[in-house]
Amino acid sequence: MRDFSNNILEQMIVSFLSYGFEFETFNSLLSSIGGKKIILRHDVDAKPENALSTAILEHKLNVRGTYNFRIVRETFNPDIIRKIADLGHEIGYHYEDMDLVYADNLDKHIDLAYESFKKNLDMLRKIVPINTICMHGSPRAKYDNKMIWTKHSYRDLGLNGEPYFDIDFNEFLYLTDTGRRWNGDKVSVRDKVNSKYKFDLKTTHDVINAIPQFPDNIMITIHPQRWDDRFGPWLQELVSQNLKNVIKWTLIKTRK
Repeated sequence: MRDFSNNILEQMIVSFLSYGFEFETFNSLLSSIGGKKIILRHDVDAKPENALSTAILEHKLNVRGTYNFRIVRETFNPDIIRKIADLGHEIGYHYEDMDLVYADNLDKHIDLAYESFKKNLDMLRKIVPINTICMHGSPRAKYDNKMIWTKHSYRDLGLNGEPYFDIDFNEFLYLTDTGRRWNGDKVSVRDKVNSKYKFDLKTTHDVINAIPQFPDNIMITIHPQRWDDRFGPWLQELVSQNLKNVIKWTLIKTRK
């Protein structure tokens, strides 16, 4: 069974369920207390049709998650967004507004990004309710998108949470497929957290085998464009991600 296929994704979800974990949307977990809980987060960076396939699979397993959509052309698809929401999943805004504007000083840049954020949030809210957000990593961008919130508040816009501000990662194990591997922190520019939990897990089989050692609270981040049962797209994503990892590694070395 190939890693990063929907078949292995299904096996991982079923394995978590067999150990008594419950899957939650980010918004629902913010008001949920107790039990073994997993925030199932999906950052839809590209290929929204893959996100729909993942959402259908999870729906069949009676599992709900949060799908964070970018506003850019290659991702923003109102029909797919509606279909995923109709399956019972949460839709969030995967914002990158610091990358979408330009100003000659940082203070003005942040203000312009905030105005862009509000406009794009309103656009999404015309399609489905939006209660939570999550920054897009944009490894080659000059600024971290979370910088908007050094001057403004997303709560003023009726938003309940942003995982990088509202999750205590010393209480939550964070697992992300960044870099198309589960130990991709060495090739991650933005998608990093400080946590007391340290697991060196490369493959999805490694994740499945380690489930008995995991704490009760987990956030799992999946990028649906990486998960495909079709060999051609699967291979294309493998090659593309390996090239991206080289670029990210170079960026990290340059910024040190």
